[in-house]
Amino acid sequence: TIAHRNSLQESLMTSPDDTILEVEQNEGLLQLRLNRPDSANALSPDLVEALIQTIAQAQETRLCVLRGAGRHFCSGFDLADLENLSDGDLLWRLLRIETLLQAVHHAPFPVVALGHGQMVGAGADLFAACWRRVAAPDARLRMPGWNFELALGTRRLLHLIGQDAARDLLIDTKVLSAEASLACGLATEIAPQEEWSALVDGFRQRCSALSPLALKHMLDLTSNDSRADDIAAIVTTAGRPGLKDRIMAYRERMRSR
Repeated sequence: TIAHRNSLQESLMTSPDDTILEVEQNEGLLQLRLNRPDSANALSPDLVEALIQTIAQAQETRLCVLRGAGRHFCSGFDLADLENLSDGDLLWRLLRIETLLQAVHHAPFPVVALGHGQMVGAGADLFAACWRRVAAPDARLRMPGWNFELALGTRRLLHLIGQDAARDLLIDTKVLSAEASLACGLATEIAPQEEWSALVDGFRQRCSALSPLALKHMLDLTSNDSRADDIAAIVTTAGRPGLKDRIMAYRERMRSR
């Protein structure tokens, strides 16, 4: 499910149409593109595992860029097969998404998110877990997890935008525009997609100024390391019986609007 080009290993897929994660590495720049545009790049189990594996195996990387194919960055947790899942299935999948978010946030190289369109739930958490967070003018972010009593990425969000802003965002589950995301610190820049290449070049030059070891230590010292607490929060909130029912009820409310 991963297509590797240039210095990465050969593609594991026989057909490029089946590639759910496009991976390209060139001279220290690792570029990852979520490639499930028909589902707004929802985080299916295969896509989550592909991202975790790729980040863990990345070699000689000075900067990683994460973006989405199609009209949206990422619509979050993939609910396509919700009816067939048990509470235990959902808990496991949420734990793997939290593992992915931690892998991005604590990667030994900076990760830049280029976000456009919808960034919802775990998709917004993925955006927030990155070092630099570039929002296109059309970007819209929403974090509905507490509608079904789920703590995913809450401490990282609090560390990023502050306690009061995090509470307001999670209580209201309001949609944030690119401008509002920049104002509260969720986004670090706003730039149209035609300017992204120049921005990435600038980030790349900045990261190349430090040695790989210095870069890793700098990231370790400045990141919010609450990994064990974040896993415990997922287990505590998602482990309560009725998770599937809560998610289905929320989905029905959204469909009725």
